[in-house]
Amino acid sequence: MRAILVESPGKESRLVLGEVPAPELGPGEIRIRVAATAVNRADLMQRLGMYPPPPGASEILGLECSGTVVELGEGVSGWSPGDRVMALLPGGGYAEEVVVHAASALPVPESLTLEEAGGVPEVFLTVFLNVFQIAALPEGGSLLVHGGGSGVGTAAISLMKAAAGKVIVTAGSEEKCTRCLELGADVAVNYREGDFTAAAREATGGRGVDVVLSHIGAPYLKGNLDALATDGRLVLIGLMGGAKAEINLAALLARRLHVIGSTLRARSVEDKARIVDGFLSRFGDALATGAIGPVVDRVLPLAEAEEAHRVVDASEHFGKVVLRVGGG
Repeated sequence: MRAILVESPGKESRLVLGEVPAPELGPGEIRIRVAATAVNRADLMQRLGMYPPPPGASEILGLECSGTVVELGEGVSGWSPGDRVMALLPGGGYAEEVVVHAASALPVPESLTLEEAGGVPEVFLTVFLNVFQIAALPEGGSLLVHGGGSGVGTAAISLMKAAAGKVIVTAGSEEKCTRCLELGADVAVNYREGDFTAAAREATGGRGVDVVLSHIGAPYLKGNLDALATDGRLVLIGLMGGAKAEINLAALLARRLHVIGSTLRARSVEDKARIVDGFLSRFGDALATGAIGPVVDRVLPLAEAEEAHRVVDASEHFGKVVLRVGGG
């Protein structure tokens, strides 16, 4: 099968289209003929040699895909060949076929094309896990999310609106801020010019937000903590800006703040099954009706994965950059 391969991992790496053996199907797994996958920043990190796949996972890039079920492993029920499917992957999405545990797969509703569905699992399940499960966002609660124009940011806006919550976002340009507001954000702050902490407190009447979802890390630590309400939770899902910062522990004690580190990729099959089930239980109807869904910036053929990475690395996109693989 065709797949994107990383030549010379590191700063000088190149993405090339090559041939690799099809993955073997194991018990409890389904084989998917991939129609589309999407680019996540984790892919860029793996390409640099900074984010290796979990033990036993495919070395091929790609944390999500959509396509058609073509084969069932031993013990699989609830799926049939020909079903439209999208899946959360530990790796392997930049290829014509993947195998994944059936519990990590979701049905593609009629409201989505397969190309759109290719940009759903990673970001929507990331937001659901971290904001709604781990941080336990209260009913009608408030969220500050950085990178409002990213895949995670646009998914967060979509889910927060479906949950009748308030969402404050940051973005790197006035154009992206405007698009975030059009998508449903309550407040959008250009982080190059504005103070997101002050904006978050103003938007909540001085109280602060219930949850902050951040992939920035060290440079935003103080501002994120200052933006939180008493008993608020900061969930860190990335360290793009750096990993080391000082923290005033007295502020954590006085305001009963929580700082939580979280990743999704290396979680167990059982954990991912609970996340998928929880998401479908709470937001499955909204996904099926089109009330929530991905924002697709552009769709490029698999052979143009190098260009897709450049776009994401330069933050030229709004929403998801999808790779058309074929099959379907």
